[in-house]
Formats: sequence, structure tokens, C-alpha cells
Amino acid sequence: AEAETTAAAGQPSADLQAAEQAASAAGRRVREAGSARDAARRRCTELDRLTHRAGGSVRRLGPLREEYDRVARLATLAAGTSADNERKMRLESYVLAARLEQVAAAATTRLQRMSSGRYTLVHSDDRAGRGRSGLGLHVVDAWTGRERDTATLSGGETFFASLALALGLADVVTDEAGGVRLDTLFIDEGFGSLDDQTLDEVLDVLDSLRERDRSVGIVSHVADLRRRIHAQLEVVKGRSGSVVRQGGGGG
Repeated sequence: AEAETTAAAGQPSADLQAAEQAASAAGRRVREAGSARDAARRRCTELDRLTHRAGGSVRRLGPLREEYDRVARLATLAAGTSADNERKMRLESYVLAARLEQVAAAATTRLQRMSSGRYTLVHSDDRAGRGRSGLGLHVVDAWTGRERDTATLSGGETFFASLALALGLADVVTDEAGGVRLDTLFIDEGFGSLDDQTLDEVLDVLDSLRERDRSVGIVSHVADLRRRIHAQLEVVKGRSGSVVRQGGGGG
């Protein structure tokens, strides 16, 4: 009498085996989903722990990073590679530049005498092209009133400028070494590039060193020096080797 019951009775019989298989598969998926959920919970817990640990590490690294940045800036500044170091001057060059100024001032005293008052040595911290700066030297030419690079000096001028620097360095070392004296100075060659007048002026400067109880030795092949220097040691070459003989008559 019930239409729905009659309609249900008319349906084909249920496939019990298929339903059981579907239920088994669904149960397996439920268990797998539960396992995945539990694994995800464990990962979330571990991630929370690592996040807390990483946060603590970041907070501890903050001051260290600031200190590193400060030291790194100082290191690049001292190395002359920092953009803040406009002249690309190393720290050691900066310190030596102050000493070079003293050497240049001491050298100028003798250089002016050797050059008849023409040249004065000055320290320069100009950059050499794209290179670094800090230990440059220029000469001031009293004849032109201009400052120029020492590379523009002639051979003879370069020699007595180098000699003046060596003597200036000796003076600075002597003054700052607690009274230690540099009693002996040897000069090797360079005299052949000097004219007679300049040679006389250079020898006058060297004679003034002897007056201060310093010994000055000159190593040279210039024949004219034989007549100007009394105490000599001459090296004579021979087939069996070289021999040294004493020449000259005075001190």
C-alpha cells in the first residue's frame, strides 16, 4: 500500500561486497588523514620551537651585527677601499705621511743649498691617477713659482733630490731615535749626472756632514772625484780577480 516501499522493493539488490570495499577504503583514508594530521601537528610544534629559537638568535645577533658593521667600516676605511675614504689612503700611509712631511722639511734644507735655492720639497697627498695617495712628493720651483711632480726633474736634479731625502731621513731618524747617531753614510753613484757647479754644491753639503763628525763614503767611477776626494779606496780589476788599494793622501 506504501508507494515508497513498493518502489524500494522494485530496486535491484544492494552490492554488499562493493559497499564493504568502499567502507574499508574510506576507513583507510580516515586513518591516513589522522596520521597526516598528527604529523602536521608535530611539525607545527617543531616549527614553533624553531621559530622561537630563531627569534632569540636574531635578537642576540643584532648587537653583534652592529659591531661587525662598525669594525668592517673601520677596516675598509683603514685599507683605503671605503667610499668614505676619498683619497683611497691607507692608514699606514696616513701615519707615514706625517713622517714624510718631516723628512721633506729636513731634506729641503740641503736641497735648497744643492740647487742654489731653486727647489723645495713638499709632501703631496694627491691621488696618482686611479691609484692611492698619501706618500707623494712634489718640488716647488722658485724660478717658476709652481709646484710640480718630482718625475719632471732631470737626471742630475733627481740625484741630488734623492740625496737630500736620504740626508733628511737620517736627520729625522737621529732626532727621534733617542740620540742614536748615524755616523756613516755611503752614496752609490749618481755623480756622473751632475755638472761641475752642481757637483761642487753637492760636495759642499757632504763636507758639512763631515764637519759634524760623520763619515761619508762615495762609490763612483767619475774621474773628476779623484781630484776632489783625498782618502780613496780603489778597486782594480785583474785576470785573477779584483784587488783594493788605498789612494789619496788626506782625511
